[in-house]
Amino acid sequence: MLNLISSSLLMLGTPAQADAPAFPDSPNIIFVFPDQWRGTALGYRGIEPVKTPNLDRFAAESADLRQCASNYPVCSPYRAMLMSGQYSFKNGVFGNCQSVTAPLKCELPTDAVCWSDVLKSNGYSLGYIGKWHLDAPYKPFVNTRNNNGQIAWNEWCPPNRRHGFDYWHAYGTYDNHMNPMYWAKDSKREDFKFAGMYGPKYEVDRAIEFINNTDGTYRDSEKPFALVISMNPPHTGYEAVPQKYKKMYADLDVEAVAKKLGNVLPANTPNGRFFRNNVRNYYAQMTAVDEQFGRLLAHLKANGLDSNTVVIFTSDHGDCMGMNDCVGKNVAYETAMSVPCFIRWPGHIPASADTTLFLSSPDFAPTMLGLAGLSARIPTQWDGVNYANYLRASTPGALPDGQLYIFITDGGYPKREKTLNLDLGRRGWRNAEWTYYFERREGAKGIEVLYNRVKDPAQLKNVASENPAICKALRERTQKELLRVGDTKFRFE
Repeated sequence: MLNLISSSLLMLGTPAQADAPAFPDSPNIIFVFPDQWRGTALGYRGIEPVKTPNLDRFAAESADLRQCASNYPVCSPYRAMLMSGQYSFKNGVFGNCQSVTAPLKCELPTDAVCWSDVLKSNGYSLGYIGKWHLDAPYKPFVNTRNNNGQIAWNEWCPPNRRHGFDYWHAYGTYDNHMNPMYWAKDSKREDFKFAGMYGPKYEVDRAIEFINNTDGTYRDSEKPFALVISMNPPHTGYEAVPQKYKKMYADLDVEAVAKKLGNVLPANTPNGRFFRNNVRNYYAQMTAVDEQFGRLLAHLKANGLDSNTVVIFTSDHGDCMGMNDCVGKNVAYETAMSVPCFIRWPGHIPASADTTLFLSSPDFAPTMLGLAGLSARIPTQWDGVNYANYLRASTPGALPDGQLYIFITDGGYPKREKTLNLDLGRRGWRNAEWTYYFERREGAKGIEVLYNRVKDPAQLKNVASENPAICKALRERTQKELLRVGDTKFRFE
């Protein structure tokens, strides 16, 4: 079995050393991640009938990492892994940041060393636009509509919690795509403003302003920049999309789509209806995001910035949308775990359709530092691995043979207790053929789940009882990785 981390890839520098300016040839970095975009929903893949012409072209120019997966496929845990380079057991974000989990301090720690902190200390100018969702709401809750129910979701991120981002035009979480709200860099907690337009259009407008940087208003023009654009669509709220995109799918044969995918329930079931009622608008959201992403790429090219800018496009997780009798995410189905992942840097990263690299969520942080020429500054406490040399096809090193799957059942959600039960939930392993996990529930015997995704790509049958030897091997592989990343409390019993 391949060793997960090659010694040639694990760098031992720490941020304490990172006080020199960025390397002269350090590229700009733009990280774009819409929310809830499953990996098969791309036109060029030929699996779902979604129109994504700009992403199709971009994929052909990029390292197209088709085994990229969201290890903990739900919003806040992914974002914390992305930022901190650590799994949830270390960064403390074990569920979505909202008022129920707030008593358990479920938010990105102020003292976490994030990739943005390292870039900042090494001479980068930083900007963040869009959804953040890494702060716990506190009373009195901000007066937004998603804070007025039983659970409060949205919260302002104060400057001391922004991890080096100088330019800030963001919100916690807010699902009105047609009129989202934002806090600007100097906004106070009650000082948010509404966009008055479709979120992705507004965010790319802000991104272009940041890139243009007229009169040095938004960043230091002498420094390379790193910019995150975190779009909310195609997240739930599917219907909130401009009409011109809805019209593109008005005549879509939804029954034919359901039949082709194979894991959509009949129309007379609740989740079968949910899929049929929403898939047109889900695709419309994707086409809208694709158009805005294309506008961003065109701006980079027109201004001669595309050759020295690493552009990454991915998503925090997918969306079951009723498939496998499941709405949402946070499950081990491919519709939740598999996400698009394209990394483009012309002249440095060869274009390829890669099915070999099992890229995990914490790997983005060290890989971005590696691409920036800052491999020696990667914190030793990170769990993620730097694959910059692999992407450059220069020093491949050892590759992982799969990825963790994580779901943590916490005492605060939904039971509203003030303890965190790391010994409950699910832990598992995803590789090229199998998806495996072990689930422990309070007061119940643990169960094993195993899907053969080669023979059963729709994941319709749990074959754990028929394959005890495979379950044992994958259980041991999961345990080995959990030990490496510090999850020592989960019991496989």
